[in-house]
Amino acid sequence: MSNSRPTHSSSSRDCPTVGGVRQIQRITARNAEVGGIPINRALPTRERRTVGAWCFLDHAGPSVFSGSSKGMDVGPHPHIGLQTFTWMIEGEVLHRDSLGSEQVIRPGQVNLMTAGRGIAHTEQSTGEERLLHAAQLWIALPAGNADMAPRFDHYPDLPSWAQNGVRHTLLVGEFEQYRSPVFTLSPLIAIDLEWQSDGYLPLPLREDFEIGFLPLIGAFEVNDEKFSPDEFAYLGMNVNQIGLNARKGSRALLIGGAPLNEEILIWWNFVGHSKQDITRAQHDWEQGNSRFPDVGGYSGPRLTAPRLPWSDV
Repeated sequence: MSNSRPTHSSSSRDCPTVGGVRQIQRITARNAEVGGIPINRALPTRERRTVGAWCFLDHAGPSVFSGSSKGMDVGPHPHIGLQTFTWMIEGEVLHRDSLGSEQVIRPGQVNLMTAGRGIAHTEQSTGEERLLHAAQLWIALPAGNADMAPRFDHYPDLPSWAQNGVRHTLLVGEFEQYRSPVFTLSPLIAIDLEWQSDGYLPLPLREDFEIGFLPLIGAFEVNDEKFSPDEFAYLGMNVNQIGLNARKGSRALLIGGAPLNEEILIWWNFVGHSKQDITRAQHDWEQGNSRFPDVGGYSGPRLTAPRLPWSDV
């Protein structure tokens, strides 16, 4: 999945208090389409570029494929300076990359691709199921790790438990006595929350983390404020608890992390710490440089990068 606007990380992490009530920044995800699948993009937006090192959040589906549709089909495309993080809720997607990785991701599993200095990959729906529901996020690599060797990791088992009638799945980081095995290079957290009965959930948080919350299915009350699906709630920092109220069947994603404290630039499928990083990567992709080897097993053209929004630097 990709981002086609040049964006810089945001440094504002404050949510003001008005009349003794801490405000929540409300961001409506924008609609787009990726690989034939409708998505709602919560990050980056004009209002909010990052939450910790999380710099991209697409909510894909829920989609049902009809007729001759093959579902998602994203051809070979490059990445640098980031980790792609895919959380599968329904359906199956086949990941292939230029390292030779070939991995189907199924519900309840995570695929993590660390691009480092450069990688290319494809994503295709597979299996008999005619539906897709997933979240894909990007994690910006710290400047000191941006040029690391690329790698791919698959996580079929993640910590999961029930509390207050809500199924918690810890996708990234640590929460109380639980720890996710997912490899990261920044302090982060991500939790999938699924309501198995109507009810209220108080969720403790780290005050040194920025916190964001995205309803995926169903309506929510977040600290008594109503949010609909794909309305992203940014709570900022210095929050030690969030109160969530929802009905059975509702589902949401909570993300957070320590402030990035590094300026990043996002263009198309690249995350860099300068325009030079992005320009060099795009030229390497366009020229077929060995930095981005072919993706074996995929029959179809490579994606074409949009024109850079600045002159060569």
